[in-house]
Amino acid sequence: MSTSGFHLDTIVDVLKTIAEPTRLRILKLLSEADLTVSELTKILGQSQPRVSRHLKLMLDARLISRQQEGSWALFRLSRDAAADVLVQELLTRIDDADVTIRRDTERLEEVKVSRREKASSYFSKNAASWDEIRSHHVADKQVEEALVSLIGDKPVRYMLDLGTGTGRLLELFSDLYQYGIGIDSNRDMLNVARANLDAAGVRNAEVRLGDVYNLPVAHNGFDLVTIHQVLHYLDDPVAAIRQAARALRPGGRLVIVDFAPHGLDFLRDDHAHQRLGFSDTDIETWFGQAELEIGPSKSLAAGKVDPEKLTVKIWVARDPRTEIADENESTQSPLEFVA
Repeated sequence: MSTSGFHLDTIVDVLKTIAEPTRLRILKLLSEADLTVSELTKILGQSQPRVSRHLKLMLDARLISRQQEGSWALFRLSRDAAADVLVQELLTRIDDADVTIRRDTERLEEVKVSRREKASSYFSKNAASWDEIRSHHVADKQVEEALVSLIGDKPVRYMLDLGTGTGRLLELFSDLYQYGIGIDSNRDMLNVARANLDAAGVRNAEVRLGDVYNLPVAHNGFDLVTIHQVLHYLDDPVAAIRQAARALRPGGRLVIVDFAPHGLDFLRDDHAHQRLGFSDTDIETWFGQAELEIGPSKSLAAGKVDPEKLTVKIWVARDPRTEIADENESTQSPLEFVA
């Protein structure tokens, strides 16, 4: 990688900040996973105050970023730092066979295994409920194939998945986007998503705790926003759609997957569904209110007409603005965490 374009002072400041073994080890670990202070302490074998001091120095230098999730925080490499290219280049030069680095990697794997076990436990507790819903509609594979067909294979820079759940859409489209962000309000589901993305080898995505009504991302930044089987849980779907629309960059697309109108009351009573599906008119009206242009849609019925079966619908909309015409586009990177 080239460091052309960097001021001399920037390069010197970066080198001063990371010219310490523990800080280099932390950067190397964060290039592999988002980690908490306690996890870093366990891996490094150092005290929490010492690890926290190192983290603060790198936070101040904008080499890493901090994301608060309730009472604990995750640290990750700062993808938007001016010196990101330089840091990535230096990290690639570290010998993975180094004794210290190899030991860190082994302990990192232990942390990942622990995460996967916790995620698996949560998933197992809820699997029966999810399987019951799945039994009433077409297979997930058919829905995913339809999504891939509608979205196409043209690369995008940034993707945002609202209500990311298990992180499946981030995994499905990981070769399409340069960087993806998943948002979910359930911390247990975020653990499931992190474990799944790690197991799938997806390194160009992250998941964040957040509210679909108040997204922790900048406006006007994403080429593709997805809302998969989320709207029926919300008391105000149109507010979520408006938030999604604000996150789109000019020309970006919003893709919604949900159910067509149905009469399966047990989903409301037993599974917290607040809406029993949505009509084309509902979605098209809400797209219009969010100043989006309606695009193609697809209906996936579960075999023969059956009142006990659900029809999955996919709707696509586009932000009609163009890059040139959009004078109010935010200069903030979409990857920056917005509290």
